[in-house]
Amino acid sequence: MEISSKKLERSSRIIYFTISLILCLFLILLTNKVIRDIDNITKSPSNVDFENKQVILNFQKLIDKCNDSIKVFENKKARIEKTIIVARANRDNEKGSFDNWIKTRKTIGSPANDRDVLIRAQKVDELYKIEQDWKLQQTLIEDSIKSIQSNINRLSEKIDKEHEAADKLFSKAIQKYDLKIFLFRLLLVTPILLLGVWFFIKYRKNKYWPLFQGFSLFSLYAFFFGLVPYLPSYGGYIRYSGGIILSIFAGYYAINKIRKYLELKKIELKTSSIERSKNVQTDTAEKALMNHVCPSCGKDFILKNWEAPTDSHKNVTFITDFCRFCGLQLFSKCEKCGNKNFIHLPFCSNCGEKTKIN
Repeated sequence: MEISSKKLERSSRIIYFTISLILCLFLILLTNKVIRDIDNITKSPSNVDFENKQVILNFQKLIDKCNDSIKVFENKKARIEKTIIVARANRDNEKGSFDNWIKTRKTIGSPANDRDVLIRAQKVDELYKIEQDWKLQQTLIEDSIKSIQSNINRLSEKIDKEHEAADKLFSKAIQKYDLKIFLFRLLLVTPILLLGVWFFIKYRKNKYWPLFQGFSLFSLYAFFFGLVPYLPSYGGYIRYSGGIILSIFAGYYAINKIRKYLELKKIELKTSSIERSKNVQTDTAEKALMNHVCPSCGKDFILKNWEAPTDSHKNVTFITDFCRFCGLQLFSKCEKCGNKNFIHLPFCSNCGEKTKIN
């Protein structure tokens, strides 16, 4: 079973477009890999590269020594706290014993026992003084720990300042690095875009146009979408400016093409209908017949009911043999069988005889 020309044309368009998309897809994948590999051209800066490691290390050593000193004082403090607990317990026990003894003395004692009262009271005071001495040592240790902790805080602030200075240097370096990588990518993508535009202009009617179209589609993707993940803050200006330039260029090109086409049409319509008939291409004639328009001026050749002759039937479609707008002959009878044919197609639809113009 033979494939009709319409189906073949439609299938060809689908196949051509599929070829363009497949080529475009693989070009995109290849370019994305190349763009990612561009990052390896130069080493990306790291934050630690800009730190004064020796200064920070010295500060950290001092902090470690301070922490060791704090641990020593914390251990002493813990031992003193235990000693204070024991001293307080001894004092409490002695004071309790003294209080009980005083009560007993008031009951059965005599003034001769006043000296014993003073001795036992002095012993309670000594135990209290021992407790206070240990508390004083505890306070001194706590003050030492606070002093060392303040020193650690000052050293930590100095380390933070070193990190801040390194962050500022790193920020400047990463901006330069991003700019360099972006320029590498831009230098890669811009020629691709220009080449794609060149292919679109010069090879739109080439027999290998699907391949050129695939590259043109790829070039647009590479410029307007492929660079998006890598654009710096000002990169949008480049992309939008490129879009504006392409829009102006495409508009200029389209306007000139349309104006040129209209001028050629005006010149063509001034020539005789015989000359114009000879210049009608078969594919143009086929499309014109399908759309029932004149292949020269593009106007409809089917008359409406109110335009048809008065003696014609209103339900019958009336087709003019000549174009009402430019005078081009459209239909004529076959010289062999008398069948009415669209004369710009090569053969009679009834007997296969060549039409008069062809």
